[in-house]
Amino acid sequence: MKLLRTLAIAGFCIGLAAPSWAQQERTIRFGHLNNTDHPVSLGVKRFAELLAAKSGGKMKVQEFPANQLGNEMQQQSALQGGVQQMSAPATTSLAGIVKEFGLIDFPFAVANFEQADQLLDGPLGQALIAKLPEKGLVALGYWDLGFRNVTNSKHPITKAEDLQGLKIRVIPNPVFLDTFKAFKANPVPMPFAELYGALESKAVDGQENPFAVILSNKFYEVQKFVSATNHVYAANIVLVSKKFWEQLTPAEQKWMREAADEARSYQRQVSRAAAQKAVGELQAKGSQFNEVSPKEQVRMREITQPVIDKFATQYEPATVKLYNDELARIRGAKQ
Repeated sequence: MKLLRTLAIAGFCIGLAAPSWAQQERTIRFGHLNNTDHPVSLGVKRFAELLAAKSGGKMKVQEFPANQLGNEMQQQSALQGGVQQMSAPATTSLAGIVKEFGLIDFPFAVANFEQADQLLDGPLGQALIAKLPEKGLVALGYWDLGFRNVTNSKHPITKAEDLQGLKIRVIPNPVFLDTFKAFKANPVPMPFAELYGALESKAVDGQENPFAVILSNKFYEVQKFVSATNHVYAANIVLVSKKFWEQLTPAEQKWMREAADEARSYQRQVSRAAAQKAVGELQAKGSQFNEVSPKEQVRMREITQPVIDKFATQYEPATVKLYNDELARIRGAKQ
């Protein structure tokens, strides 16, 4: 009995000596807007696998796709309040709390994926991320959403004038609103969750999103024309609640950063492959697809230059300078 008592006390002391976080399991509620077949969902799943492996199964990710935890603004508030741990919204949704994120929404800024990655992974993208902690958010990098393209129920968009008079749903964001006003369209801000119904009822004529989003949400059922305007490159941003982040140990934060970095390459790869495949699938489902010529895209960019000039004056000058310097650098590298 004496020996058993001694062993029990020794075991209890060893238990006290072990760091409490080593025993702790965490469940991360990761919400997003997309369906489970979308590349954002695939990125979440890869992140979850990597984080589980790095943490020895102690950090588990529970995915909540398809607006289950609310729209982008509701999820953003939940992260800031510490109720939800992670989300992966479009960067444009952050312009309401850090207006310089609107720089990413400037039309026709980048011409290809390589330029987009250089812009976001480089100094400009990091400077924007650095502005988030004071707003209650921590960002772990950018994922691919893709170039945004216009669909509508009226006619193909082959030139700027084809947008005139069309009611186009846009993200509730001032840059998007003014961009489509420059084309003399009638932009209608609306939450994504309401979009399909609005297209079906003809409350709006069209919308603009990446090909994978158009396919995944079955917009082809209510939109005949799909036009590759490539008017803006869209990215998702991997966000963590700052309140949750500050509860983590340095080791847990390191695992999360590493998992996010490794998941990023995979997510971009599957997203871009899905976009290419989506065009063929949309056509197979009856969509009438057309491309906008490079020459017309240059012309459309010139039409929207006043929008860029207007918003550039409203943002922090140092960040705008960094944005312009980075664009000059990456464009030079590709020309």
